[in-house]
Amino acid sequence: MSQGLARPGVVTCQRSSRVRPLPAADMLAAVKRATSAADSNLLRAELALAFCTLLWGATFVVVKNCLAHSSVFVFLAVRFSLAGLCMALFRPAVLGALEREEIFAGIRLGFFMFGGYAFQTAGLRYTTASNSAFITGSSVVLVPLILVLFWGKRATFWVYFGALAAAAGLYFLTVPATGVGHLNRGDVLTFFAAASYAVHIILVGEYSREHSAAALSILQVLACAVMSWLTALGAHAIRWQPMRFQSSPSLWMGIAVSAVLATAVAFSLQLWAQQYTTPSHAAILFTMEPVFAVATSYVVLGERLGLRALLGAALVLAGILAAELLGPPAAPESPEPTSEPADPAGEADALVARRAGISRTAV
Repeated sequence: MSQGLARPGVVTCQRSSRVRPLPAADMLAAVKRATSAADSNLLRAELALAFCTLLWGATFVVVKNCLAHSSVFVFLAVRFSLAGLCMALFRPAVLGALEREEIFAGIRLGFFMFGGYAFQTAGLRYTTASNSAFITGSSVVLVPLILVLFWGKRATFWVYFGALAAAAGLYFLTVPATGVGHLNRGDVLTFFAAASYAVHIILVGEYSREHSAAALSILQVLACAVMSWLTALGAHAIRWQPMRFQSSPSLWMGIAVSAVLATAVAFSLQLWAQQYTTPSHAAILFTMEPVFAVATSYVVLGERLGLRALLGAALVLAGILAAELLGPPAAPESPEPTSEPADPAGEADALVARRAGISRTAV
């Protein structure tokens, strides 16, 4: 049999009895496979982010339980030493290419990160895990306000709406019906933590435009570990807070959960997942963190929010959603540094750096 010239869409006779698939059919099948793969990746990515958020929410309860066996700064020192080691082992090449300016940026970020964790963890000794989660979550709303007051930025209506909603929510959440005189000092300490986290978020947005976001995320965790050790030793020397670490299975389990799962593993999962979902989807999932904290504290610790606290929590949540989804970005979700080649995971890396420093609300 003669063989004709092959043309698109035309089946030609071959010596074999097999007929080649039509190119158009091939293209359609490829599109279907790509769409199916994209949908599958999107679903897995959003499930991964939901799992990360659950981990971050659960750490409020985990840390509160750990403080029964350890002093605040010793716990932070051990936790971030282990977390920094895990993150460095996960990305060893990052530490081999550090620049001096990058190191200084990481130390500055580590300072505000340490301030946030120190106030937040100290506050957990006196307040509930639920209150701590929602108060710390208000850092998202504080960011644009700090940008307006100290960076000369402009804010939109939704930023102010979110701030007012969160402020009203914090009032109902923290101020008891008996008045301000009975304010819980743990709630006050946690608010200072939220302010420190807010400054940290802004600085991450600025520094990650010039430096590797992956390097910053590791450096700030290591800097936080060093500052925690120094503060623990200093507080012990002046007898302000004696160093205490009562080794027990529950304490080491808590350190493993907060350092390995909620920091090293969760940030790595987030780095992968952010490549396949949108920032708005991620923001909505991250907003569930204090909700997960309330659920875990209810199940594990038996904590319950009264009607007044529930109203406050709902207002704080509304303020966070307004600031995240309707207002402008609080701090730039910066791409990879301009000195490096474009990286499709750059936005995810920057968000991981932002989250690692904070995690905005995770303890």
